[in-house]
Amino acid sequence: MSAIVQFENVGLRYGLDSETLSDVSFSLAGGGFYFLTGASGAGKTSLLKLLYLAQRPSRGVIRLFGEDVVTLPRKRLPGFRRRIGVVFQDFRLVPHLSAYDNIALPLRVSGMEEGEIDAPVVEMLNWVGLGDRGQARPATLSGGEQQRVAIARAVIGRPEILIADEPTGNVDADMARRLMSLFEALNRLGTTIVVATHDLPLIAQVSSAHMMRLDKGRLADPTGSLRYPPRPPQDKP
Repeated sequence: MSAIVQFENVGLRYGLDSETLSDVSFSLAGGGFYFLTGASGAGKTSLLKLLYLAQRPSRGVIRLFGEDVVTLPRKRLPGFRRRIGVVFQDFRLVPHLSAYDNIALPLRVSGMEEGEIDAPVVEMLNWVGLGDRGQARPATLSGGEQQRVAIARAVIGRPEILIADEPTGNVDADMARRLMSLFEALNRLGTTIVVATHDLPLIAQVSSAHMMRLDKGRLADPTGSLRYPPRPPQDKP
C-alpha cells in the first residue's frame, strides 16, 4: 500500500513554549489501522490536530494524499478536510439537532440535494445500531449512543482517513468493543483508521493494527518501521 500520510521532521510549538511535538516522522499506509498511544500530555491530541488539518506545524513537512499540506493554499483546505473523518472525544454534536440531522450535517454542508440525503442517513443510523433513535436529540442519548452518532457523522461522507481521539473514554467496556468493531468494519472497506487511546485491552482487540507511541512529544520508533514501513513481499511470477 502506498503512503496516504507522511510526516517528516515535524515540530509543533505553541507560542514561546517548548515544542509540544519534536522531530516526528512516520508514514501511514492507505487502508492501514493505527493506534496512537502515550501518557497524558505526550502530544497525542496535538498530533491528531495536525492530521485533520486543524493546526499547522511550526516546522517540517506533512503530506496528505501525496500533497504538501503545510504550504497548501487555505482555499484548498476544505476539500482536503472532506476526505478526513474525525470522531472527537467530547462528541461535539449540535445540541438542538436530532441524531438524524447531526449525521446529515456533512452532506448538507457539501451541497447534496435534500432528496438524496435520507437514504444514506438512514443507512448510517442502522449501521451504528440507532435506527430507532433518529429523532432523539443528544441530551436524551446515552454516552455510547452519542459516540455512535459522532462516528456515523464522521464516516457518512466516506472519508479516506478516519481519526478518533479517545473514542471509548466515555463508554463501558462492552460499548468500547462494539465501537471498535465499527472501526474494523470501516477499515475492511479500505478506510485508513487512526485511533488515539490508552486502553490496552482495546488495542489487543485489533491484532492487525500498528502501534505508534508518543513519549514527551517524540515518536518512539526504535526500528525505523514507522518512518520507513517495510514493503510487502511481492508475489513471484
